[in-house]
Amino acid sequence: MVLWARESDVVESINRDHRNDIFLPGIDLDPRIRASGELTDLAAMDALLLVAPAQHVRAVCKSLVPHCRPATPIVICAKGVEQPRGELLSDIVAAILPRAPLAVLSGPTFAEEVARGLPAAVTLAATDAELGRRLQERLGRPTFRTYLSADIVGAQIGGAVKNVLAIACGVVEGLNLGRNARAALMTRGLVEIVRLGQAMGAKLETLLGLCGMGDLVLTCSSEQSRNFSLGVALGQGRKLAEVLGQRVSVAEGVTTAPAVLALAGRHRVEMPICAAVNDVLHQGASLREAINGLLSRPFKVEWPG
Repeated sequence: MVLWARESDVVESINRDHRNDIFLPGIDLDPRIRASGELTDLAAMDALLLVAPAQHVRAVCKSLVPHCRPATPIVICAKGVEQPRGELLSDIVAAILPRAPLAVLSGPTFAEEVARGLPAAVTLAATDAELGRRLQERLGRPTFRTYLSADIVGAQIGGAVKNVLAIACGVVEGLNLGRNARAALMTRGLVEIVRLGQAMGAKLETLLGLCGMGDLVLTCSSEQSRNFSLGVALGQGRKLAEVLGQRVSVAEGVTTAPAVLALAGRHRVEMPICAAVNDVLHQGASLREAINGLLSRPFKVEWPG
């Protein structure tokens, strides 16, 4: 089992101490995990799990081309949509590595809890049923339950949009707007996930499952979530640049917000909560302006028939 990392100190720490104290502090890793800074060391792998931040997936895939077998399965574990055009990660991988069988692994998982062996369940989506079954056997564990799906679009939409919504829920927490407001935001946020996902051909069952509603509930409810905690900081009056400058990990919702809106515009889908988050992050809107804009929207039917 080989873990590729850009950071030489991460590679050294994993190989020497079986720990990754920069990105996963306090966790002892399986001694069978070997780290490398060379992509050539991935050439013999049976499958590749792609965990780079969403905005770097394209560059990593291009770098993989000369080093890996063309038909090696790729499992997309990143959660996001590429800027500026709003491209799904599966489309990017398929364009650069056209012979690679694709799968998506997504669901409500904090890395620290998974690494400690605490129970978790995820969606494993693959259009090739046999590939899905093989990956399920290899990746599944008694405490890491993998549920198969053929809906790779739905698996990606849920995981990407929930990061944007988690920032909104964090803002609600930071401003002390109450549990009622957070519950309403999560529920109406799920509607936005469903709207976009179905417009792109995703199945409702996927969006209401582990990689949609499940991931939304987890990410919008705990400061372990990088996106939720970022929203909390914004709600408490801190500036975005300041918060991001103090972190080594990526809050995917920041870069995914405008990309999700690009997708929504292309599919003529209304996503007011995501739009409000994007206005605050990238358009200079104040939190008060964004909140007032949402609260002043016309009253509507909850689920139009």
